[in-house]
Amino acid sequence: MSAAVRAYAAVDLGASSGRVMVGRVGPGSLELTEAHRFPNRPVRLPEGLRWDVLGLYAGVLDGLRAAGQVDSVGIDSWAVDHGLLDADGALLGNPVHYRDIRTDGVARTVWETVPADELYAATGLQYAPFNTLYQLAAARNSVQLAQAERLLLIPDLMAYWLTGDQGTELTNASTTQLIDPRTRDWAYGLADRLGVDLSLFAPLRSPGDPAGVLRAEVLEETGLAGPVPVTAVGSHDTASAVAAVPAEGERFAYICTGTWSLAGLELRAPVLTEESRAANFTNELGLDGTVRYLRNITGLWLLQECLRAWGDPELDGLLREAARMPALRSVVDAGDAAFLAPGRMPERIAGACRASGQPVPETPAEITRCILDSLALAHRRAVQDAQRLAGHTVDVVHVVGGGARNALLCRLTADACGLPVVAGPAEAAALGNVLVQARAHGLAGDLDGGRRLLRRTQPLARYEPGGDPARWAAAEARLARS
Repeated sequence: MSAAVRAYAAVDLGASSGRVMVGRVGPGSLELTEAHRFPNRPVRLPEGLRWDVLGLYAGVLDGLRAAGQVDSVGIDSWAVDHGLLDADGALLGNPVHYRDIRTDGVARTVWETVPADELYAATGLQYAPFNTLYQLAAARNSVQLAQAERLLLIPDLMAYWLTGDQGTELTNASTTQLIDPRTRDWAYGLADRLGVDLSLFAPLRSPGDPAGVLRAEVLEETGLAGPVPVTAVGSHDTASAVAAVPAEGERFAYICTGTWSLAGLELRAPVLTEESRAANFTNELGLDGTVRYLRNITGLWLLQECLRAWGDPELDGLLREAARMPALRSVVDAGDAAFLAPGRMPERIAGACRASGQPVPETPAEITRCILDSLALAHRRAVQDAQRLAGHTVDVVHVVGGGARNALLCRLTADACGLPVVAGPAEAAALGNVLVQARAHGLAGDLDGGRRLLRRTQPLARYEPGGDPARWAAAEARLARS
């Protein structure tokens, strides 16, 4: 490897799988390869749904071994979930999965102390039943929380096990509903009112900050030669993915697609109005003082669960068949909490169509087309609402993440939004992770510089809008009446 090229390991943990990617960055060059991929399977125990965090950590170690010598390691994952440590730094049980039912109805008890409108004005975070704040409220009388001396979000927990150092990375901390997006610090007054002990959290870190070096035992197990630093990145995977949106200028919307669709804008200040709260938009923190103003939509989870129910058929063939199905025959609200839990997804989608008086999709192709039409419609609503609420007009929609590979979804999103869609990169979270590490070592430049590098080095596809915009408006009106 040329001395001018450096290698960075991006540990990217998703809700259904984890991977360790290696990014090689040099002057004007950026290459990403996969070193190791491993499943992330939650486990249903008698006490509820839990993450197999030890299996994840083993996958991280295997991935670092497969990656070979690197100049730095960065870790990103899904948001809100966490591990609790005792006074000796030992893990107090497997982290609870955000889809666990323990937070059902908890938000209303929190709102009795801090009403929902005040909570939004203080944190800018949309309502989601699994936000860390509600998880802490649900655990208030638990033995584990009583014994806990430290709370580490999932990527910070992995970094702690790798290095022995503890920290709380800011972009992920902003999903806890305990951060003030204006000050980019803890919402101390809010925490006091709700009885949340902020000393549970390790000191805040920002993307690019050092997060320790690999422990000797980790070096021995992975075969790496030390010292190997761990660098804090945008450890919420959406923060890393948005950093890797290959946009030019500021007039763009993004949709980070995967298990979830995160659709919105990159802003310089949060939008904390009551209208924004009513529209269920969130203000999460991004790189370089930015705010990720977005709506959280139940995304390709709908299709993933259907595929699982159908015995995992070949996806490309199913998508080709779905493309031949009648457009907008039936649509569902992709953001409906009724689709949050796993299991029986085809029946639940069919039931939602039946209940709203629409034709009931029956075959896998019909259900798949219903899902993708519904997701495109949800993308349309989010992009239009975000522009209106933020007073920020866009000319293009960037689709990044796994859904960028789904040509039918990208085409439908362009049609629904009435805007060009630029699709890619698919591995946006890993690329954003790598770019932050490269910046910390003096490569890749600022946020705009990293995006220029992505435009030069990553394959992108462009979809121009087509079809009849009135049909999408009619479908939206039909859904609103149901």
